[in-house]
Amino acid sequence: MKSPHHGICSIALGMALSATGWMAPGALAQDTMYVAGYGGSFERLMRNSVIPPFEKANNVKIEYVAGQSTATLAKLQAQRSKQEIDVAIVDDGPMYQAVQFGFCAPIQKAPVLDDIYPIAKLADQAMAFGIGVTAPVYNTKIFKEKGLPVPTSWGDLGNSAYKGQLALLGAASTTGLHGLIMVARAKGGGEASIDPGFKAFKDEIRPNIVTFAPSAPKLEELLQSGEIAMTVVARSRAVALKKEGLPLQAVEPKEGAAALMVSMCPVVDSDVSAQAQKFIQHMLSPEIQKIFAQAGYGPVNRKTELSEAEKEGLAVGDEAVGKLARIDWPTVNQNRAAWTQRWNREVER
Repeated sequence: MKSPHHGICSIALGMALSATGWMAPGALAQDTMYVAGYGGSFERLMRNSVIPPFEKANNVKIEYVAGQSTATLAKLQAQRSKQEIDVAIVDDGPMYQAVQFGFCAPIQKAPVLDDIYPIAKLADQAMAFGIGVTAPVYNTKIFKEKGLPVPTSWGDLGNSAYKGQLALLGAASTTGLHGLIMVARAKGGGEASIDPGFKAFKDEIRPNIVTFAPSAPKLEELLQSGEIAMTVVARSRAVALKKEGLPLQAVEPKEGAAALMVSMCPVVDSDVSAQAQKFIQHMLSPEIQKIFAQAGYGPVNRKTELSEAEKEGLAVGDEAVGKLARIDWPTVNQNRAAWTQRWNREVER
């Protein structure tokens, strides 16, 4: 973490170098920037492919602080009086909270922003750099063998033909929450009117469910073993499993697949704010967007060049991105705790 003497040392060193005449313009001691984001495979991607070219081009050292979105949001809250993080990377739901709580600084205008899809612009202070897609996914082999109808709507999860064929994540997870919201929309409700979603889950969808899985990897296990024929997952994971030989197909529901956006913001009161703004631009550049796309995150920059194979499972182009269902996170965040309690009480009991 940053030393409280971080800025003082840099200034003192600069004055010393200046006094001796050694200091060329921009030759001040290398800055350190703190970027907080996800761990696991995402952290490896950042450390190996995204951060090094930025460090080299900008004479800056990046310290990467790994943690889930909720952990990063908690750090911002705890460090409110003196922020140690310079750029925060979290899911779109927590990002709206970070903006609401005043943790994010406005993103400066830059040419690269002209090439970004409108859906990625979460607020003046926050920007998505990758788009995930949540959708129903089914096993084409089992569907064919059993003569099951291919779903066309989120509401079809309640079709009695799927009894014993379905497993889902609960509403405490983002994927499960997407399912609840999109089913509510299919039934005439939505984020501001969630009752139709709960009613459909209780009366129609719950009887079809084998289990509510504790995690996405567990869902994937059930798919791979053939214990279920359908679930709701990130479309990029379905593509990865398909490449491993599983006969999966993602549904294109008429209400749209749900957009899950990985997002970032420059943190307020950063002592390397100019570098933080440059890092935001770096993350949005076509070259870095391609790296993220190869890892399963749909590009937000229109100028990102991908092969047909690289595009599979991603929302690419104005038409595909335009079809995605954007979640009203400010409304969701106000109600999420209550919805989770209600879900545990009424649905996953």
